[in-house]
Amino acid sequence: MNDSRSIGRFWQSISGRIGLGLTGFLFAIALLAPFVRPYNPSRNFKDRLLAPSLTHPFGTDGLGRDLLTYIWHGIQTSLLISLVSVGVGALIGLSLGLLAGYFRGWIDAILSWMTDILLAFPSILLAIAIVTVSVDPSLKTVILAVGVVQIPIYIRLTRSVVLSLREQEFVQAAKALGATTPQIILKHILPGSLAPIIVQASLSLGTATLEAAGLGFLGLGAPPPTPELGTILADAVRDGYLRSAPWTTIFPGIAITLIVLAFNLLGDGLRDGFDPRSR
Repeated sequence: MNDSRSIGRFWQSISGRIGLGLTGFLFAIALLAPFVRPYNPSRNFKDRLLAPSLTHPFGTDGLGRDLLTYIWHGIQTSLLISLVSVGVGALIGLSLGLLAGYFRGWIDAILSWMTDILLAFPSILLAIAIVTVSVDPSLKTVILAVGVVQIPIYIRLTRSVVLSLREQEFVQAAKALGATTPQIILKHILPGSLAPIIVQASLSLGTATLEAAGLGFLGLGAPPPTPELGTILADAVRDGYLRSAPWTTIFPGIAITLIVLAFNLLGDGLRDGFDPRSR
């Protein structure tokens, strides 16, 4: 793969540039959250359900919390969940997929069987089951649940790539020259497997955001006082503010949409640039 050409194709992609810009903006927001209007979990009942104004640009919620500050920190939490969960899922799935695709045999059979079982469940139901059986529901539990949901996707993707790479001439040449199995996997097969994994990871970030928001909406997300976009949205709907105070649902919904849109556009751009099938 010619890296310069791949980067050039990515930069020519309009969706890739927009996605990169939105992603950079969201990460800047997340990094600045602790320093700009620091989050205060205390309730201020005298400022309940104030409409958007210069003082409170996004208004306030049913507990008097400034929604701009609350959503700002909620974006930070959502990005943290997405990044860590997808990172864990991709790392484990990549490792198991390398083993299944290269060694085949009973290892491949067992891992493929486990993958099929996990993929048989809708992702959100599997995440709900993991959180429900957890002894200590917390932000770490949400990250674990969303991460486990990602693992079978990367096992199957990596396995399919490795199955084609292991028969290539450069791999056979490495074997003939006496390269060990770890050397072949790490130096020859792994680098060729990274491009589709990176593309899938960027797309999975949006999916992970939706799954984390879904858990929060169902009351299974990060426990209070941790701000999380799905929980913010659920609180407003549960308390009946959908019509009387629509800003309490509109702004969290927009934040979730922006995160998912940014990662999906970025993934489209990476696919245009780095996926050999798009050339």
